Amino acid sequence: MVQIKSPEQIAKMRAAGLVVAAIHAATREAAVPGATTRDLDQVARKVLAEHNAKPNFLGYGGFPATICTSVNEVVVHGIPSDDVVLKDGDIISIDCGAIVDGWHGDAAYTAFVGSGHAPELIELSRVTEESMWAGIAAMKLGSRLVDISRAVETYIRRQPKPGGGRYGIIEDYGGHGIGTEMHMDPHLLNYVDRRRGKGPKLVPGFCLAIEPMVSLGTPKTRVLEDDWTVITTDGTWSSHWEHSVALTDQGPVVLTAPDGGRAKLAELGVTAAPDPLG
Repeated sequence: MVQIKSPEQIAKMRAAGLVVAAIHAATREAAVPGATTRDLDQVARKVLAEHNAKPNFLGYGGFPATICTSVNEVVVHGIPSDDVVLKDGDIISIDCGAIVDGWHGDAAYTAFVGSGHAPELIELSRVTEESMWAGIAAMKLGSRLVDISRAVETYIRRQPKPGGGRYGIIEDYGGHGIGTEMHMDPHLLNYVDRRRGKGPKLVPGFCLAIEPMVSLGTPKTRVLEDDWTVITTDGTWSSHWEHSVALTDQGPVVLTAPDGGRAKLAELGVTAAPDPLG
């Protein structure tokens, strides 16, 4: 069952999304050489406290931290630790969420630590982020869930990979519905699987977390012994980008983007819906 939200409920999700955006801004500034991933978790906790919001990652299925910190070959669900010290040239994907008045926000981004990053890493993050925006732009009234998957996959497949070969679109993890819970129906693949059909029709009140994960090599992953940390099976580095998006009768609004997604969607020829909070 897909949870359809009222305009008032979408406004509450927007409030949660803005807290997530604030966590992104603070952790991005703190992701410097010498910082530990535990340091970043503490930064996120401080932002949540300042906004009187609750973490939705902490304790979720037993997860022991406020944010996920996934460094280099870690795709997703990296656990913050004092033992993981960021160094110049690393990339880190930070995934985090917030709960405000019982409603959830969830978003992720990839950051470059220090300087001197190889061009293929810069391009990897760009391709992943742009594929997310292609998926967001495809979130249109009357379209189907598969249209978002197709937009994400098509964008990635059309990008030449430096050095040749193809990017790996991670198969075991994808986007999801979001609302009164962080993970809800429907599951959103980042590629088209014809066995799954077209999926539900997109109507006003439909809310999704759109989150491509892309590697420089394989699409295959494995989970480490901590039962959380997901890495690529071939050790290639990966990128993860995510936004929570609501579809209204006036179009999409990116709940976890400070401007509601207006600027980026305009580049793609899409008019974002007005900010639910005015």
